[in-house]
Amino acid sequence: SDITIQDQCAVNYQGFLFMRYLTVKVFFISALCEKWPVKMPQNINVLRGSCVTIPCSFDIENKHENDLGHTCKAYWTYSHPISGENAKLKPTKDMTGDLTKKDCTTTFNNTRLLQSTKYYFRLECNNDLKFTFTQAGVDISVKDDPPSPTLTPSTLEVKEGTSVSLTCSAPAPCWSHPPALTWTPNLGQSQETLQENQDKTKVKSSVMNFTASHLHHGNKISCTAVYRKQDGSPNVTAETSLIPVISYSPKNITVSVSPSGPVPENSNMTLTCSSNANPAVENYTWYRADGDQEALIGTGSSFNVAVSKVKSTFFCKATNALGCERSRNLQIHFKYWLLKLGISDRHNIRHRRTKKFKLSSNGSKASINKTVKD
Repeated sequence: SDITIQDQCAVNYQGFLFMRYLTVKVFFISALCEKWPVKMPQNINVLRGSCVTIPCSFDIENKHENDLGHTCKAYWTYSHPISGENAKLKPTKDMTGDLTKKDCTTTFNNTRLLQSTKYYFRLECNNDLKFTFTQAGVDISVKDDPPSPTLTPSTLEVKEGTSVSLTCSAPAPCWSHPPALTWTPNLGQSQETLQENQDKTKVKSSVMNFTASHLHHGNKISCTAVYRKQDGSPNVTAETSLIPVISYSPKNITVSVSPSGPVPENSNMTLTCSSNANPAVENYTWYRADGDQEALIGTGSSFNVAVSKVKSTFFCKATNALGCERSRNLQIHFKYWLLKLGISDRHNIRHRRTKKFKLSSNGSKASINKTVKD
């Protein structure tokens, strides 16, 4: 009978073999169960208030092939003994796959009917074909919050200029309303697909392609999955992020001058070179430029120069393992001229001599005036 077959299969599946069964009987039960295989995921996480689709397929004994018709119905239950009368879930035909093609895939639009337990599929037809597939079930876990999306790769360490492809994946238990995936920031073109796993469950994936830049270094990249519920309750979200590590040659090489105010003639001014690089700058070098000629004059992040009447142009270079970049030119020169400040009469003329140090970089000039009497 139907009950005898399903109980024997359950006993054999769970490993509870009783001594009263002979070896021949055990092999008979095992062979019998192999004629009633069923395939479904081992577990599915269900979002409360949303729908869920359980992918399912089955097979039957050859002698029952003619019994598999349009009168057959699908049931899902977790209680024992199992029959159509005490089945906990009785989906309608529009919620179920084509049973005549042995497709028992079932969609439940109201997850309030589901409990966090293991469900088994039962097939009932208006004939001798009635069977509960207890050799395999699906563990349903009803959750209030969705799982976090998965980023592939989970870490990102590349050189600047590398083509990067990031994939964000989130489970889609409700096939009709898969999650919406968004990237923050949106660094390039992205493409979404609904893919099928090996166990026939589905996952929503988004692939974002971009070129790695030093501007991305240390700045979070996140993917957010938004799940829309069918019961009218607010949407829920889940997020996953990573911090990219981008290696690049020195950028933004700048030179600063200290002190910034007036200084006496022949005194020192300190020039400081700074930059942005990963890995860090290994060394700084200083140069004096004269036309097309460049002369190495020192090393280190800071360099002292003596203020003189001779016009001078300086720049620095920053070097790390990935390259070398230079700053723009910095000009320091010293000028004299006479300024006529006042005349009391033709024979009483007072003059004052003004020393003027000029600093210029990239065409912009800053002047420092110092006035002394002759």
